[in-house]
Amino acid sequence: MSTIPELTKHGRELMHKAVESTKREFSSIRSGKASVSLLDLVRVEAYGSAVPLNQVAMVAAPEPRLITVQPFDKALTQSIEKAIREADLGLNPAAQGNLIRVPLPALSEERRRELVKVVHKLGEEGRIAVRHARTETLSKIKKLEKIPEDDKARAEKDIQKHTDEHIKQIESLIHAKEAEVLEV
Repeated sequence: MSTIPELTKHGRELMHKAVESTKREFSSIRSGKASVSLLDLVRVEAYGSAVPLNQVAMVAAPEPRLITVQPFDKALTQSIEKAIREADLGLNPAAQGNLIRVPLPALSEERRRELVKVVHKLGEEGRIAVRHARTETLSKIKKLEKIPEDDKARAEKDIQKHTDEHIKQIESLIHAKEAEVLEV
C-alpha cells in the first residue's frame, strides 16, 4: 500500500519529467544561433535501421550560422544529407568531401512568429503534463483508506504548491525561448 509521502514524491517526479521533456523539445526549436541540439531529432537510415544523427556523425557549430556534420563512415554522407534535408527544419545541407556543411538561413519575421507559436504549443503540452501528474496523484491520495482527512488535505496543498512551481518553471522556459527566437 502506498503512503502519502510516496505518492507526493512520485507526483513531483512526474512533474519534473514534464519540465525536462519541455526543455528537450525547446532545444530542437531553431533560434537565430546555430546549435548542435537542432539536429538531435534527425534520424539517419544507416545499417538497415533509422539511428540518431549523433550516433553516425560528429555534429559541431563552429560559427553562429553554420553547423558541420562529419560522418564516422563516409558511405553514410548521402543518407545523412538526405535525412537533414527531409527533417522539415528548413535546412539545406551541402556535402564537401567527407564534411557536410549546414548553413542556417536567417529567419524571416514570419518564420519567427511561427516558431513562437510552436514554442507556446509545446509549453502548453508541458503544462498539461504537469497538471495531469497532479490529477493522477490527487486521485490516488483520495483513494487511500485509514488516512485522516487532515493529512489528505495537507497533501493536496503540497501537490498544488509543486504544481504551481513546475508550471512557473515552464512559463520561464517559454519566455526565454520566445526571446531567443525573436532575437534578431
